[in-house]
Amino acid sequence: MAQSAERREHGRVAMISLHTSPLDQPGTGDAGGMNVYVLELAKRLAARNIEVEIYTRATSSSLPPVVRAYDGVSVRHVHAGPFEGLTKGELPGQLCVFAREVLRAEAQHELGWYDVIHSHYWLSGQVGALVRDRWGVPLAHSMHTMAKVKNASLAEGDTPEPDGRVIGEEQVVEAADMLIANTEDEAKQLINLYDADSSRVEVVHPGVDLDVFHPTTGARARLGLPEDAVVLMFAGRIQPLKAPDILLRAVRLMLERDPALRRRLVVPVVGGPSGSGLEHPESLAQLADALGIADVVRFVPPVAQSTLADWYSAATLVCVPSYNESFGLVAVEAQAAGTPVVAAAVGGLTTVVRDGRSGLLVASHDPEDYARAMRRVVDEPGLRDELAAGALVQARDFAWERTAERTVDVYRQAVRAMRDDLARVAG
Repeated sequence: MAQSAERREHGRVAMISLHTSPLDQPGTGDAGGMNVYVLELAKRLAARNIEVEIYTRATSSSLPPVVRAYDGVSVRHVHAGPFEGLTKGELPGQLCVFAREVLRAEAQHELGWYDVIHSHYWLSGQVGALVRDRWGVPLAHSMHTMAKVKNASLAEGDTPEPDGRVIGEEQVVEAADMLIANTEDEAKQLINLYDADSSRVEVVHPGVDLDVFHPTTGARARLGLPEDAVVLMFAGRIQPLKAPDILLRAVRLMLERDPALRRRLVVPVVGGPSGSGLEHPESLAQLADALGIADVVRFVPPVAQSTLADWYSAATLVCVPSYNESFGLVAVEAQAAGTPVVAAAVGGLTTVVRDGRSGLLVASHDPEDYARAMRRVVDEPGLRDELAAGALVQARDFAWERTAERTVDVYRQAVRAMRDDLARVAG
């Protein structure tokens, strides 16, 4: 942290999460793993006596200006544009208003109130770059997803990210004092695709709350699932990028080869529509009907983390067939619950899942390959138990406390980087 923070018993961080509030329920709209990341990291920083104020755009007139989310963690609702009806693609037009209101809120404090700014996603990074220069406070930025990476692996029918986002991300990369990558793969993408300075990129793995996500007994009974069911689960936002349709198509292939499986099969899809999936929120249900598997698919709206943990524990396996994942929080949470993962061998999932040890990685998006991998977990004697044990071991490597410790180190590097830049300019 900054030198002033080192003299105090604590520091202060201004986090910016413009397009989605960490208080929103993950699993629908724009709320997902990033929401969990921001809030869980803030909680762990607060536990280290670092106060965190999170700035997010207000989406309702009924929201209070400030919410004390946890001891040491406040969420500030910033008025910028209409409360409802704005899509993420329309938010760039509100960046100036949002930045002005953030500056105004900070002006109520004494000079040097914050020690570091931590922005999340490129929209927040644009604001972070501006307030960095106004406050003279270093900026650490987490991309979470990147347009160039997403556009290189689009799902069929998905919409490419616009050039405006690509340019905006390049500007944030140039402006940030430090960039925080979720995985080594993401760090390479920042360097190779965005020309980031390798000395200003650090890998900090996100975490999982092991107090919430762990093996439990009685989960199937609590969820009304038969004890002998074969439960093939998807969790996350329903959008082409996450590819829940691949799971449904794979399930149909499994039933074609083993019709008797239908009597025991349950396919929970836990989450809500998001992104381009909002244009056709009913499309996945229509696909299930068209495939003739609507009787085994169960659509479950987004749930609280405690209930999500039950779904993971109840599952035979969790399928994560995404076209891209910067990290893959669902895969980590499932493994922490002792449930094997069948996942796409893309992005952060290759870091999160140990192929053959905690789950199975699939090197394509062909439903046949997913059907084959899931049949192995269901049918191969002893394999599920072996993978479940490995999943628990793998999940222990991802703890939020470790994430917070490493993030504080990056904040200190950001302070030094900004100090060096100022010294070079002065010299």
